[in-house]
Amino acid sequence: MRPLLCCLGLAMLLGPGLACPSACSCSIKKNGRLLAECAYKDLQEVPEGLSSNVTILTLSANRISWLGPDSFTEVREVQSLWLGYNQIGVVAPGAFALLVHLKNLDLSHNKIADFPWQDLHNLSGLQILKMNNNQLAGLPRDAFRSLKDLRSLWLNDNKLTTLAEGTFDNLPSLSQLQIFNNPFNCSCKVFWLKKWTENTSVSVTKGGSTLCVAPGRLKGRAVTDIPDHHCVAPSVQLTYLSNLDNSVMYDGLMLTLHCSVAGSPPPEIRWKIQTSSRRVEISGPNMALDGNIKQSQERFLVFKNGTMAIPKFSKEDEGIYTCLAVNDVGMRDVSVNVALAGSENPAEDLLRDDPQASHLGGQSCYKGDEMDPSGAGEKLVIVYHMPRESKSRAGGLLPQVHLGTLLLALGTVLCC
Repeated sequence: MRPLLCCLGLAMLLGPGLACPSACSCSIKKNGRLLAECAYKDLQEVPEGLSSNVTILTLSANRISWLGPDSFTEVREVQSLWLGYNQIGVVAPGAFALLVHLKNLDLSHNKIADFPWQDLHNLSGLQILKMNNNQLAGLPRDAFRSLKDLRSLWLNDNKLTTLAEGTFDNLPSLSQLQIFNNPFNCSCKVFWLKKWTENTSVSVTKGGSTLCVAPGRLKGRAVTDIPDHHCVAPSVQLTYLSNLDNSVMYDGLMLTLHCSVAGSPPPEIRWKIQTSSRRVEISGPNMALDGNIKQSQERFLVFKNGTMAIPKFSKEDEGIYTCLAVNDVGMRDVSVNVALAGSENPAEDLLRDDPQASHLGGQSCYKGDEMDPSGAGEKLVIVYHMPRESKSRAGGLLPQVHLGTLLLALGTVLCC
């Protein structure tokens, strides 16, 4: 009689029309959760007819090859979903997006190369995520950004060659990470990972097996053993030049800025220019070795050695000139605010307008590793004085250019 009552109770709980699919067996756990056990059933897709009350769904060790956007619409209350040891190669966007109660997701030992990472943004309660032994070659920096409760993340035995800096940020609950047996290219793009593992409290399982496959000089070494001198963040120095002879040759004023950079690997130099009428970004030189202009920004001549020249500098060219040094380790930038003024004595005018202004002892601004990045405020104004005409060596009349340079102290320092 007692077994019969138990069966009747289970039937009442499941309700009419909510029986398990024939390939599965359903049972109630001691904690009241409903388990749908569908493992080792040679299934080729997620079975239909699952109860909406299912909280544990086991589909491991089948032959499922794809997951569609509607594969789990019947089990939106599921908390543990086990899909390991299948043949899943296709996961459609939205396949997991509705499973907002999910705490454990196992997708290990499949063939997943492309995954709808945006689905994870809805799974804020996820605690365990297993994606090991797949074919993942990359993942976006913000793939796990919403997983505040994630404790264990398995990414080992994939095809990851690099990881974006910050991939494991915003995971306050993470305690275990497995990333071994991936073919990491130990360029400086993964140098952050070494620093992160040195400072994190997360257990990085089998760290000695997290080895470099490339470049050749680091092959076989652990990612955590990348030499510090191999990767050095950029430093940048910006100097301004004035050559009166050249200015006369161009029949007007030519402003020249020179950006010197250092770091390993050698940083790339980029320029950003903000004037009152336009904003320009220049990545790399636009002047060829033969002197021809390679790009359309002919107003600003950028050379391979880091020099920028602006012939016939005018009021329209006033603004903020920023040099950026970028390599795989990071980015540094330094800016000058350039203004053009005419006066019999521009230095006196500016000192009268701003009693805090003082003469600049040197002609450079610098930002490097030892500098305080919290500094916020130098304004460097280069004032060109063109008071009257004078005769050139050839006897013609050309503008005579005088250069006055001032440092306006605005309370804090930006680039020095």
